[in-house]
Formats: sequence, C-alpha cells, structure tokens
Amino acid sequence: MRLRHIEVFNAVMLTGSVSAAARMINVTQPAVSRTLQHAELQLGFPLFQRAGGRLVPTTEAQTLYPHIERLFAQLDEVQRLATSLKAGRTHGELRVLTVLGLSYEVLPRAMRLFRERHPDVLVHHQALHSVQIVSALALQEADVGYVFNPGSHPALVQERLGERRVMVVAPKGLLPPRVLKAGGIGWSQLARLPVIALDGQDPLGVQLSHAMRDHGVDLRPIMTVQTYHVALALAQHGVGVALVEGCTATSADRTRVDVLPFEPAMLTAVHMLRPTARPHSVVARAFTRCFQQALQQIG
Repeated sequence: MRLRHIEVFNAVMLTGSVSAAARMINVTQPAVSRTLQHAELQLGFPLFQRAGGRLVPTTEAQTLYPHIERLFAQLDEVQRLATSLKAGRTHGELRVLTVLGLSYEVLPRAMRLFRERHPDVLVHHQALHSVQIVSALALQEADVGYVFNPGSHPALVQERLGERRVMVVAPKGLLPPRVLKAGGIGWSQLARLPVIALDGQDPLGVQLSHAMRDHGVDLRPIMTVQTYHVALALAQHGVGVALVEGCTATSADRTRVDVLPFEPAMLTAVHMLRPTARPHSVVARAFTRCFQQALQQIG
C-alpha cells in the first residue's frame, strides 16, 4: 500500500463513507473511490463492502487497521517533533518539565535563583509523570526535565544532581513516643501501621517494593497513590503513613504530622534529562545549576 492508499483507507475507516472521507482529507469523492479501488487491486482483496449506504470493513481491513493506526501515531509524532524543532528557534525561552515531587519546593527555589541571573528569559513549566517527561524530551517538546531515578533512554542525556533520603510522614499521635525519640522508623514499625503505598510503576514505589522483598517484609497498604504529594496530603488528614522522598517531605505541615527518616537509609536520586539531539543551551545549563542549588537549600 502506498501512503495515499493508507490515508484514504484510514479516512474511510474513521468515517464509514466515501463522501465523509473525501471531506475529511479535502479531496473529491471520485478521487477517494479511485484510490480505494487501486489499493484493493494492488492488495488483491477487498477492503470494504457496501451495506445500507455505508462501507463496512472486511475481515482483512480490520486486520490491517491496527497497524495503520500505529503508523498514523508515528506520523503524528513526526509532526509534533517538526513543530517542536521550529518552536525551538525562539530565543529567550526555556521549556522545563518536572515531576510533581520536584514542583512544590525545589522548582520555586530554582526559579527564584534563575530569575535573579536571567530576568529576560521566559520559562514554560509543566509538571508531568516521569514517563511523560521522557517521551516529551525524546520528541524535543521541552529543553530540560528533572525526575527521580530515571531509566536510560537512547535519545536522552542524563546527569545526577543529588540524592534525598526516603522519609516517613505519620499523622500526629500515631507513632509511639519511643519511635519519635529514636528519630527514625524501620520495616518492623511500618508493618504494624496503616501505610499509603506508592504506585508500582513509580520509581520510588519500585525501589520500596524491591527493598521489602530483600528484607522479607510484607506491608499491607490501605491504598496506593500515584503522586508523593497526594500521599503527603493523606497523611496530613490522618488517613495513614506515607513514604515519600525528601523533597516532598519538606512541604509537610509539622503541626499535623511527624516526619522521620526511614531506617536503614534509602536514597532517591534527582536527575536532569535533556534531548541528545539538541545542544545544551546556556540558559538550560544555568537553570540546571539553579535547580541543583535549590536541592542543596532544602538539605
């Protein structure tokens, strides 16, 4: 099938008629019919059958269509990448992505430092999940991203900026005085508490799952969440105990919760990610330096 065949086939599959397909791709009805006939002639089997004024896809067409959908998704990525490359020529702008856990304390501090040094640069920020950040950077839809413990990606360069301890956030009155006095909390104490667990796809969630397996611990969470700040908010409302990385724990309201380091020490690393295919601009490097300084500020 040629690209023109594929375009017409996709339009007919989406609309169910020649006339609607012609309007969708802005050509005449005879052109759609001719292209469809030519595609069927080359393939050696029919793609549609007429029924009640509509074109009904054959079994062969239904088998082909998932592959056509994937092809159009890839073409859409090409278009997004082309648009992103064009937008990248704009001077004095920086597109920054962060996971939510780095958006509440670290990002504002970094932005304040950056503004002091580069007051004329317009920063566009989005808070996304790690997988979305990796995808957006690979498509060059942003200049730089900041995440926890990323996996490797051939289209991205990564740089380790720092580490933060995993912290336990518990509603006031839940932990016994001896645990608070000890200044840390481990697996044995957690096993007796209502735990708010992190999603199994989250980098810290994966890290905690592996640690539990290594230590032979079987926690019984009361719920799972996708973001660290949701876990923190639930702990502050007395729902249960949250395990979060240190940047999120900085936001905790100490009048409502107790915050203790997890023992033995477990670390989460903060990484900078950027597209391999794009030069690391001066402003992007400057923002990363400010981001690293902001990490150091929160301890």
